[in-house]
This record gives sequence, structure tokens and C-alpha cells, in this order.
Amino acid sequence: RMEDSGMKQYFPRMTLAVSGILLLFIGGSVLFNPVGFAAANGVDLEALPNALSEYRAPGGMLFASAVLMLLATVQTRFVKSGLSLAALIYLSYGGARMLGVLFDGMPSATLTQAMFIELLVGAICLATVLWVQHLGTDPSTR
Repeated sequence: RMEDSGMKQYFPRMTLAVSGILLLFIGGSVLFNPVGFAAANGVDLEALPNALSEYRAPGGMLFASAVLMLLATVQTRFVKSGLSLAALIYLSYGGARMLGVLFDGMPSATLTQAMFIELLVGAICLATVLWVQHLGTDPSTR
């Protein structure tokens, strides 16, 4: 069926594109505006160069990873790798926040929402990788 074939081909790329765009926005915000990003979560980083450096470093990694994920949407042989990277990043951030809840208590509502979004996006990316693997619908063969 034509629509099944289209879904098998485009759903993994669309999932990767959406997760990559989201990560590009977050990584770019942390990298290029750490003071504003932190302030949105109730953290004051003004005049704290060490703390700013600690914020920017993962922001750079997230931004670079997002660029790779977005490049993988157009280089279809890398879609599965891009989705795997997305699943790893989102699930590790969400999982680390869950661990923080256990060790440190509940964070702000904004950070709790971020945790749920990270876990949801990561789970969707992981499920898509497994779906592609199971059905043999690797977009790189298109």
C-alpha cells in the first residue's frame, strides 16, 4: 500500500526533524543565552563566569548534536543513527532529571514539564528506531 510505504519512509525522518529542531532551539538557547535560559528556570547566573561556562558546555554539545540530527534527515543513510542519538540525549536528560527528583526533590513546574517532554520525545525516538529495525524499513535503503 502506498500510504504505508510513505509512512515507513517519512515518519522516521519527520520524528528526527522535530526532535532535532527542538534540541537546536534548546541547545542554542543554553549556548548563546545561558543567563536568560537559566533565569527562566529560576537560576541567577549573572556575573558567575564559572557557572556560565558550566551551562554553555552542554549547550554546545546539544547544539552540535541537533545539527547532526538535522543533517541526518537529508542524508537518509544516517536517519537511524540520528534517531539513536536523539533517543540517547532526550532519555539521558529526562532520566537524570528523574534521578534528581529522587535525590533532591521536585524541581519547578517548568523543569518537571521539561523532564516529561524529554522522556516522551526520547521514547518516541527510541520506538521509531526499534520500529525501523523491526520492519526493515531503514530509510537509507530508499
